[in-house]
Amino acid sequence: MTDERTTTLAGPAHETKKSPPNKGHEAHGRGALPMDVITLQQLGIPETSIKHGLTTMESDRWIVSVEPTQVTLVDLQNQAQVTRRPIKAEAAIMNPATNILALRSGKMIQMFNLDTKSKLKSHDVDSPIVYWKWTSATNLALVTAASVYHWSSEGTSAPVKMFERHATIGANTQIINYQVSPDQKWCLLGGISAGAGGGVNGNMQLYSADKKVSQPLQGHAGAFCMVNLPGRDDPAQLLVFHEKKVDDPGHKLFVMEVGRDPSKGAPHRLPPTAIPVPAEAASDFPVSMVIDAKDDVAFLLSKMGFVYMFDIPSGKTMFRTRITQETVFVTCAQESTGAIFGITVRSGKVLRIGLNGPNLVPYIVNTLRDTDLAIKVAGRLGLPGAEHLYTQEFERLIGSGQVKEAAALVAGSGTALRTPETIARFQQIPAQPGAPQPVFQYFSTLLENGKLNEQESIELAKPVLQQGRPQLMEKWLKDDKLACSEQLGDLIMPVDTAMALSVYLRSNCHPKAIQCFVQRGEYDKIVPYSTSVGYTMDYSSMLSQLLFSNPQGALDLAKGLVSAEGGPLIDIQATAEAFLSSNRVQETTAFLLEALKDNKEEHAYLQTKLLEINLIGGAPQVADAIMQNGILTHYDRAHIGKLCERAGMWQRAAEHYSDINDIKRVFKNSHQMNPEFVVTYFGKLNREQSIALLKDMMSRGPSNMQVCVEVAKKYHEELGADELVKVFENAKATEGLYYFLGAIVNFSEDAVVHFKYIQSACMLGQFKEAERVCRDSNIYNAEEVKTYLKNAKLPDPRPLIHVCDRYDFVDELTEYLYLNSLLQYVEVYVTKVSPTKTPQVVGKLFDLGANEDFTKRILMAVGTACPVEDMVEIAETRNRLRMLQPWLEARVATGSTEPGTHNALGKIYIQMNKDPKAFLTNNMFYEPKVLGPFCESLDPSLAFVAYKKGAGECDDELVKISFTHGLYRDLARYLVERQDLELWSKVLTKEEPAEGEAEPDAEKEGQRRQLIDQVVEWALPESESADEVSCTVKAFMAADLPGELITLLERIILQGSDFSDNKNLQNLLILTAIRADHTRVAGYIDQLDNFDAKDIALICVSESHMLYEEGYSIYVKFAKPEFTVDKDEQVEMQVLAIGVLVDYMKDLDRAKGFANQVDEKPVWSKLGCSQLEEKMAAEAITSFINAEDPSEYVKVCAEANEAEIYTELIPFLKMARKSLQENLLDTELIYAYAKIGNLTDLEVFVNGPNVANIQTVGDRLFSESLFNAAKILFKSINNNSKLALCHIHLEEYREAVTAATQANNVSTWKQVCFACLKAEEFRLAATCGLEVIKYPDHVDDVVTHYSDLGYFDHLVSLFEQGLGLEDAHIGIFTELGVLYTKHVPEKVMEHCKVFFSKLNVSKVVRACERARLWSPSVYLYMADKQADSAVKVMTEHASAFDNDQFLDAIVKVRNGEIMYKAVNFYLTMHPMLFTRLMEVLEELVDHSRVVNQLRRTGDWALQIGQTYLKAVQKDNLSAVNEALNELYIEDEDYESLKKSIDKFQNFNMIALASKLATHELLEFRRISAYVYRCNKKWSQSIDLSKGDRMWKDCIDTANESCDEEIIENLLRFFCETSEKECFCAALYTCFAHVRPDVAIELGWLNGYQHFVMPFIIQNMRRTADRLKELEDRTKPPAEEGNQDQIAATYSQLGGMGNGMLMLENGGGMGMPAPQMGGGIDMSGFAGAQAMPQGMPGMQMNGGMMPPGGMQMNGGMMPPQGM
Repeated sequence: MTDERTTTLAGPAHETKKSPPNKGHEAHGRGALPMDVITLQQLGIPETSIKHGLTTMESDRWIVSVEPTQVTLVDLQNQAQVTRRPIKAEAAIMNPATNILALRSGKMIQMFNLDTKSKLKSHDVDSPIVYWKWTSATNLALVTAASVYHWSSEGTSAPVKMFERHATIGANTQIINYQVSPDQKWCLLGGISAGAGGGVNGNMQLYSADKKVSQPLQGHAGAFCMVNLPGRDDPAQLLVFHEKKVDDPGHKLFVMEVGRDPSKGAPHRLPPTAIPVPAEAASDFPVSMVIDAKDDVAFLLSKMGFVYMFDIPSGKTMFRTRITQETVFVTCAQESTGAIFGITVRSGKVLRIGLNGPNLVPYIVNTLRDTDLAIKVAGRLGLPGAEHLYTQEFERLIGSGQVKEAAALVAGSGTALRTPETIARFQQIPAQPGAPQPVFQYFSTLLENGKLNEQESIELAKPVLQQGRPQLMEKWLKDDKLACSEQLGDLIMPVDTAMALSVYLRSNCHPKAIQCFVQRGEYDKIVPYSTSVGYTMDYSSMLSQLLFSNPQGALDLAKGLVSAEGGPLIDIQATAEAFLSSNRVQETTAFLLEALKDNKEEHAYLQTKLLEINLIGGAPQVADAIMQNGILTHYDRAHIGKLCERAGMWQRAAEHYSDINDIKRVFKNSHQMNPEFVVTYFGKLNREQSIALLKDMMSRGPSNMQVCVEVAKKYHEELGADELVKVFENAKATEGLYYFLGAIVNFSEDAVVHFKYIQSACMLGQFKEAERVCRDSNIYNAEEVKTYLKNAKLPDPRPLIHVCDRYDFVDELTEYLYLNSLLQYVEVYVTKVSPTKTPQVVGKLFDLGANEDFTKRILMAVGTACPVEDMVEIAETRNRLRMLQPWLEARVATGSTEPGTHNALGKIYIQMNKDPKAFLTNNMFYEPKVLGPFCESLDPSLAFVAYKKGAGECDDELVKISFTHGLYRDLARYLVERQDLELWSKVLTKEEPAEGEAEPDAEKEGQRRQLIDQVVEWALPESESADEVSCTVKAFMAADLPGELITLLERIILQGSDFSDNKNLQNLLILTAIRADHTRVAGYIDQLDNFDAKDIALICVSESHMLYEEGYSIYVKFAKPEFTVDKDEQVEMQVLAIGVLVDYMKDLDRAKGFANQVDEKPVWSKLGCSQLEEKMAAEAITSFINAEDPSEYVKVCAEANEAEIYTELIPFLKMARKSLQENLLDTELIYAYAKIGNLTDLEVFVNGPNVANIQTVGDRLFSESLFNAAKILFKSINNNSKLALCHIHLEEYREAVTAATQANNVSTWKQVCFACLKAEEFRLAATCGLEVIKYPDHVDDVVTHYSDLGYFDHLVSLFEQGLGLEDAHIGIFTELGVLYTKHVPEKVMEHCKVFFSKLNVSKVVRACERARLWSPSVYLYMADKQADSAVKVMTEHASAFDNDQFLDAIVKVRNGEIMYKAVNFYLTMHPMLFTRLMEVLEELVDHSRVVNQLRRTGDWALQIGQTYLKAVQKDNLSAVNEALNELYIEDEDYESLKKSIDKFQNFNMIALASKLATHELLEFRRISAYVYRCNKKWSQSIDLSKGDRMWKDCIDTANESCDEEIIENLLRFFCETSEKECFCAALYTCFAHVRPDVAIELGWLNGYQHFVMPFIIQNMRRTADRLKELEDRTKPPAEEGNQDQIAATYSQLGGMGNGMLMLENGGGMGMPAPQMGGGIDMSGFAGAQAMPQGMPGMQMNGGMMPPGGMQMNGGMMPPQGM
C-alpha cells in the first residue's frame, strides 16, 4: 500500500476485480491499491500445498511451500525464480533477512544455510510444534501445545522456554499469530477456537518477559510497532490489537503503549475505537494484522477478504474494502515501501496492497469528512489533497491571534504552507509585550519539528546574526536544522569564516568555498577539494599572486597541485623556476620533493637540479638527507658524485661513482669515512673492483688493516678466500691474515682457509688455536698439515698428535716421537689421547725394536682401555702372544668378561695343556666359535665340548664334527635334549642329490641311518620327558619319515610304555596311518579307544583322504552308549553319521534306512535337508513332517512352488503353523489354496486370524490372472484400488466404478476410466474422468487417451463438465481452451474472455497459434500484459490487426525495438494511421531514429510524418529540425522556416545557409543571410544582403558584428555605390563602433557633409560628456575622506575585492619576474625556451617588466597580457 510505489516482483500484475463501492469507508481506488503479483499455481505449486502450515512467507524475499516429496522456494527478488529441493518435511520457513531455511519433521527441527549449503543446528523437541515464526533475523519462535520457546540461529544453544500458554488459549485453540515487541520484552500469542452457534472466538495472551506475567485478551489479531508521537522525544512502543468479546457483537481497535519507563511519564493510550464491520460480514473475523512502519498505518485482514486500514497515532479507521473473495492465510510487510503481501488459500494469488497516496487525503476529506484526520495524515506522510484545508486553518488561526498554533500547523503541513509568503505573514504580525517576535516563534516551532528550507534559513539568519549570536547558527548547522545555500553563506561570511565555509561546502558553492580556504590560509585543502567536486579554476594565476605575497601559501598550493589525482595540474619545471627566481631555495626544494616523489624517469633532470641547488647553494645536509631517503634514483649520478666530492661528502661521492679510479681517489680519505659504510660499500662493487680497492688500501700502511679485515670477513664468499689470502700475504700482513681467517675458519669449508689459519697461528705462536683447529676441523688436507707440522718441528707436538690421531697416521706419529726422543708423549698419547690406538702403537714399537719393558709398561698403564682383540691379533702376527699373559690375567682379575680376553687365555692354556677341558667346561665367557676350530686340530672331543657349550650357536659345527669323527650317540643324546625342531630337520631331512647325480650321497645317507638308529634304540628310550618324546615325534613327522614314525609310535603305544594311553600319541598314530598307510586305519580304530573321534572322523572324510567308511565307522562306534554316555551327544554322533551318508557318500537310500533304524527327529531333519537339496521336495516334506521341523519352511515353500505340489505342501504348512507364526507360512497357505482352486477354504482362512501378507499374495494372484481369488483378498483388506482392477479384468465395470469411488485414488480412477472408455462405457468413463481431471498432473494422460481412441467430442464434453467442479483448477480451463482450438474453434474467444483469470495463458496462446487463431492470441497476450507478443502477432498477421488494440499494446511493450518496428509496419501497411501512432509513441521513442526511418522509407514518408514532426519539434532535436526545415523549403513556406529557425536552432545552420544562399526566392536568400548572421559569419551575411540590395539587413548585421573593419568596409561600399541615405543610416546605427576620423574622411572625400553631420554632432556631444565625467573623477578628494578613498583604491588593485583574491576562471594580474641579481644560475631549468603556458602572467624578459607594464582593467589583466 504505497503511493504508486512499484514492486520488483516478476510475473503478471493484474488489478483484482473490484467489488462495488460500499457505504462509509469502502471504495476501491481510494485509500488502497490491491494488485496481484504472481499466482503460485502458475509456478507449479499444487493447491493442496497452498494453505496454513504448508506455505509460509516471512518477508518479501521468499515464499516457501512444502509438497509431499519436495520443498519449493520462490525467490521474489529474482524474477520469481522457482527452486525445488528434494526434501521431505512437514513444514518449512525461511529467515526474513538471510537465506537460512528451517525445516520441521515430527519432533525434529533443523536449520540450514542455503548459501554455504551447510546445516547450522538441529534439535529434538519434547512435544509437537503447532506453530512457528521468525520473530527476528536470529530468533525462531516455537509454539507447542503447552509452551512457547525461542530458538536462536546463532551458536549451538537449544530452544529456550519463554512462557506457558494461558488457560484461555489452551490446547483446543489453533495458533495463527505470534508477535514479539521491538525491545524483545513483550510477546503476543494469538489463536482462534470454535465458539457457540458456529462462531469463531479469538483469544490472545500478552506476556511480559520482565515481570514474567501474562494477560489474556479477547481478540483475533494484534501487532507491535514503534511510533514517534508529537510532543515526545522518545519513540513509543505501541501494541495495536483487535478486540471482540464473546458477549459483544462489536469490534474494537485498541492502541496502547507497553514497556515505557514510568519516570519518563505516563504511557500513551487511546480510547478504543469501533471498527466499521459491514452488515454482510457479521460472522467475519480478523486473521492477521500487519504494520506499515514507514507510514504508521495498520492493516487488518479478515477471513472473508476484507481489509481495514487504521491510522495508528489517532486510532481511526481510514479505509475499508473487500479485496478478494478468498481467505488470505499468510501476510507480511515490505519494509522498503510500506506495502503488505498476502497469499490466498488454495488459489495461491499473491496480493500486494499499498497505500494510495494521491487519493487518500481527498478520500478522508470527501468521504469520511474528517478534516482533522486529513490534516494530520497529510502533514505526517507528506501527501497531497489537504492544501486548501491548511490554508483555511492557517488563516483562521492567524486571524484569531493563535500564533503558536499557526506555526505548529505550518510545521505539520509538509511543504504546503512553508513559503516566503508565510514568512512574510509572521514578520508582519506585531509582537505582543513580553512575548518573543511571532516570526521567532514560527522559526522555533519549525526547528523543533524538523529542518528549515533555504528561504527560511536565510530569513532566520538575518536577525540572529544582527543580534550577534552566531553560536545559535553554529548549533543549528551542527544539528542539520538549516538548509545551506550560497546566500546563507554570504550572510555568515563577515561574521565567521569557518561557519561560512561549512555552509558553502554543504551547498556545493565551490568558488566561495575556495575563497574561504584562501582567506583562512588553508591552501593545502584547495586542490583536494576542487578535485573531489570536479571544479576547475586558473591555478597558475592564483599561484602567481601568492608567490610574492605568501610564499608558504604558494608552496602549500603548489604541493596540492602536483599531488592532485589524475596528474599534476601545473608545469613542474616552470613552477620550480618561478620559486627559484624569487631566490626561494627552501621552498623550491620542498616543492620539488613533493613533485618528484613518484620518482619517474622523465624527471631525471629535475632530480639532478634539486640536488645541485642544495649542494651548491650551501645546504649539502639537505641533499644528503634526500639521498639518504633514497626517494630519487634517476638523477645524473656522476655529476652529483663530483659535487659531493667537492663538498667533502666522501661517502656520498663514493656511492655515486662507478669507475674504480674515482673510487680509489675517494677512498684515499677512507679514514674520514664511517667504517660501517666502507664495509657496506664493498658489497656494491664487483669482484675485480673489490680486490683492486683492497690492494690499494692495504698498500697505504697498517692504518687500513682493521677495516680491510672487516671487509674480508664479510665478503670472503663473494671475493674468494684464496684471493683474500694472497692480498694479505702480498702485504705481509700475517696478523691481519690470522684475524681474518680466525673469523671465518669455523664456518668455512675451504681447506686452504684452515691450512693457512693453522700456519699463521703457528707463525704467531698461537699453538693452542692451532691445536684446536687440528682437533676440531674436518676440512683441512691432513697430509698437507701433517707434513707442515713435521717439518716445522714445533716445541709442542700436540697439533701433530691430533692430526695423526684423527687421520690414522699413528705409525708415522709413533716413529716421529720415538726418533725425536719424545717417548713421554707416546705414553701420554696412548693413555690420554687415544687408548684405542694402543695396538697400533705397540705394533710399531715392536717393529722399531723398542724395549719390551717399556712396551709392557705402556700396556699395564693403558689397562682395560686397550682393545683386546686388536692387541691379541697384533701379538699373534708377531708371535708375541705369551708376552700378553700377565696383562690378560690382570684384566681377568679385574672381573673382565670380554670374550676376547678369555679367548686369548684359552688359546694360551690349550697350547700349554693347562687343564683345557675344565677351562672349556667351566668358563662362561669364551667364544665357542673361536676356540672350537682352534681345538679341532688338537683334540676333536675338546672341540665337541666347546661347541656344545655354545648352546645352539655352533650346532652346524657340532653336527659336522660328530659326523666326521663318528660321535653318533653323543649327537643323538644332544638332539633329544636340545628339543630343537630346526636342528632335527637339519640332521633328519634327506639331501636332494646334486645336479648330475642320480642317487644321494651314500655316505651321508649311512650317517643319517646310524643317527636314527641311535635315537630309536638309545636316546629316546632313555628319556623320561614327555616334551622330549613329543619333540622327537614332531621332528620325525616334519622330516617326512612316516615308516620310521609308525615303528616308533607302535613301540611306544602298542608294546607298552608309560605313554601307551596318551591320547595325543594315539591320535598321531591314526593320523600317520591315514597319511602313510590307510590300510592300517580300520585296525587302529578297532584297537584304540582313547582318541578324538570327531576330529579323526572329520579328517577321514576330508577331500584329501576320502575314508568315508572309516569316518562312518568312527561315528557309529562312538554313538554307542559304552563310548558316549550323554544322550544328546549320541544323537549328535548319529546326525554326523547320517551326514557322512548323505553329504559324502550320497547314499540317500542307506541314509533313509539308517533314519528308520535310529528314528531320531534331528536325523530326520538332516535327511529332509539333504532331500531338499536334491530337489526331492515330496520326500523332504515327509521327512520334515516326521521330524516335526518347520525350520526350513522358506526353502520347502520355494521348492514346492517350483515343483507345483501344492496339495503335498498344505499339510506341511499346517504343521508349521502349530509352532510358528510367520507371515510367509500364512501367505503360502493362501496361495496354495488359490492354486488348487479351494476358494471356500481360502475365504474361511482369510476371514480367520492370520498374519499373512494379504496385499503381497493378492498382487501375486493378480499378476497370475487369478482374479477371483485376488478379489476375495483385496475385498478383505479394503484395497479398493486393486479390487477395481479385478472387476475390470472380470468385465464388471459398474462394480469397478463403485470400488474406485471407495478408493478415491487418481490412478485407480484413471485406469477404470480408460477401461470403460475402451469398452465404450462412455457414461461410466466420464464419471471417472471427472475425478481424474481434478488433478493437474493427470490431465494430459486423459487427453492423450481420449485422443488416441478418437473420442474428441466425448473429451470436450468431459472438460466442459469439469468446469462445474467445485475444485476445478487452472489445468481444466486451460486444457479445454486447447481442445477448443483443435476441435471447436468458434468457442475459443468466448472461453478466453470468460475464464481468462483461470487459464495458463502461455499454453493456450501456443495452442491458438498452432491453430492459426490470431485474434484470440492477441486477446490473451494483451490480457496477460504481454504487449510485445501481442504487437508481434498483429504485425505478422493482418487478420489479427486492430488499430485501437495495437495502440493500446504498443505503449506497454518492454522491448523498445518493437516500437520502431511498429513505425515501419504502419508506414508500410497503414500509412494513414501513422500520425495517430506517433501521437501515442511521442513520449516513448527516439525521434531522431524515427526521422531516419522516415528518410529511409522515402520523401513521401516525411510528408506523412510532417504533423508528427511539428508535434515533437519542441524537444529541439537536430534530426527533427533538419527534416522540418527541408519540408518547409520544399513547400516554399519561408514564414514557417523562419519561425523554426528562430525557435529551434539545434541543427547544422551553416549547411542550411549554404543551401539557401542560391535559392531562387528572395525570402529564402534573406533567411540564408540571417542564418549566417546568427552564426557570426558577418561577411557571408553582408555579401548575400548586398547581392539582394537588402541594405537594412547589411547595416543591422554590421552593427551586430561590432567589428570596425566590417563597418568601415560597408561605409566605403555605400560611398562607392552612391547610397547616401544608407551611408547616413549606417553611421546612425553603428555609431558606437565607427571611428570619427574614418566617418569624417569618407564624408569629406565623397561630399557627404550633410549626411555625416549628425554623426559629428553626436560624437562631439559624447566627447564633451566624457571629459566632464573625467574632470569630476579627477577632482582632488576632500581631506577628511582621503584615507578611505586610498584604502578603496588599494582594495581594487590586483583583483583583491573585499580583501579576497579573485578566484574565478580567467586571467589574473600580470606579475613581472623579479631581477635575478645573483644567486643560483637557473639557466638550465628552461633552456632557451620561453615560459610554458602553465604559468600565465609570469613572463621572463631578462629580469625586466614586460612591455606594456602593468595595465589595470577592472582588476583583471587584459587579453594581451595573457
